[in-house]
Amino acid sequence: MTGFYSPEWLLGLLILPVCWYYIRNSAKKRKQEAMVFSRVSFLKSALGDVSKSKRPRILVILILAAVGFIFIGLADPHIPLEQTKEGVNVVLVIDDSGSMQATDYSPNRLEATKSAAEELINDLDPKDYVGIVVFESGASTASYLSPDKDSVIENLENIMEKDGATAIGDGLSLGINMADSIPNRKKVVILLSDGVNNAGVISPDEAIQFAKDSDIQVFTIGMGSEQPVVMGYDWFGNPQYAELDEATLKEIADETGGKYFKSVDDQTLNEIYSNINSEIKREKEDTSIAYLFFIGTLVLLLAEIYIRYGRGRIIQ
Repeated sequence: MTGFYSPEWLLGLLILPVCWYYIRNSAKKRKQEAMVFSRVSFLKSALGDVSKSKRPRILVILILAAVGFIFIGLADPHIPLEQTKEGVNVVLVIDDSGSMQATDYSPNRLEATKSAAEELINDLDPKDYVGIVVFESGASTASYLSPDKDSVIENLENIMEKDGATAIGDGLSLGINMADSIPNRKKVVILLSDGVNNAGVISPDEAIQFAKDSDIQVFTIGMGSEQPVVMGYDWFGNPQYAELDEATLKEIADETGGKYFKSVDDQTLNEIYSNINSEIKREKEDTSIAYLFFIGTLVLLLAEIYIRYGRGRIIQ
């Protein structure tokens, strides 16, 4: 909300109407005294009919406006701008379970995810911090929250596929912990999974409540294909397909004020990660515009000097 950080200086504006009243009365009095003293009828015409000239009034207005601008500037006015002073904590929570080895994405799901996530990291604002959590049967930290994007990308590239199950609740909880580790900043978690929560000690519902209590927005990405993907075969030779639990991912996003995205191939995955930065609603920052009033003061004073002493100046 627009406001002043030192509003007491605005009291100085009260002197402006007083000054205007004093200057007007003083000018009238001096003119009357001059006419009485001279008794010369042509004095008025010799001065170019000062009573009708607008220049003296313009000079007074410029000076008073400059003084007013100084007081407004000293009051330190602020307006909300679309930027975030402290940046955003962004945590990528990436599924690296066994199903992420599927080759329906090139060269496989995990490598495609890493490539797309790198583009997102490079797209973040300079003041943003980013960290990475990976999860399969449990969750672990792949890169701590940091403003050093190059270091985070290096850690991202070192993530390897694992053979575990899918602990979505554990991964989300660790991501929330990381996002909340640096206070007084907006916090966002971006969770990608291609499976069903079937492992871990924390349920997705518990992780959702954790995110809501911590005021953390969670975007979720469901990774899959249009056609079923065979991940292997059981003891009896029956094919095992990769399954995507869209319902859980949608619930996580809906309950935390985020958004759910569905990826079906490399192109949609890249589009999601390249556009998700624009989905992060950055908080408006109260930014000082006092300097604008000080610049305005300088402009008014220069205008007053030009009118008084420049071309067509007033005879004093």
